[in-house]
Amino acid sequence: MNPEPPVTIDPSEAVTPLSLRKQYESGATVDELVTASGLSYGTVLNRLHDAGTVMRTSWQTRRMRQDPQARKRLAAHLRTLYEQHGATLTELAAGAGETRRAARRLLIEAGGTVRTTQQTLRMRAAARAAERHKLALSLRARYEAGATVPELAREHSYSVATVYRLLHQAGTRMRPQHHHGPAHAPRERP
Repeated sequence: MNPEPPVTIDPSEAVTPLSLRKQYESGATVDELVTASGLSYGTVLNRLHDAGTVMRTSWQTRRMRQDPQARKRLAAHLRTLYEQHGATLTELAAGAGETRRAARRLLIEAGGTVRTTQQTLRMRAAARAAERHKLALSLRARYEAGATVPELAREHSYSVATVYRLLHQAGTRMRPQHHHGPAHAPRERP
């Protein structure tokens, strides 16, 4: 593993909470910030906290330093999941082993824009509607090829009523209903 270059703070620049946060998020440790700034450990922690910094564990810092491109790849992956697959920040955090706040930060670093809850709900509803339409068209094709509604219901583990509703949504022209049950003997005429 390559050692990280020492952290240096420009003496002409004030040691602000935001400047400390920027350096910390670039990979510096609290100890390195203490050495470079001349501030106490507690003061550095307080300033990082004031800037809203999400703190890392030591293993997260090691992982970050072992592969500096890993953070960028993770951020890009989270953005893809978020924008193309409709994942929520909670789902991103669980998948990346991060907090929601860290997942949000990674998403923004990758150029993503955070959605509102309503936008997420609308996005997921649209995705479900598209899947349902695709299923309805698939059922229609099978029905028009000769499959019966009860057969389709069994194959897809849906109720007969759901299959009828999906076929109707797909604009399927229904065949005449058959009389199921015991065959009736023709009536004899007197």
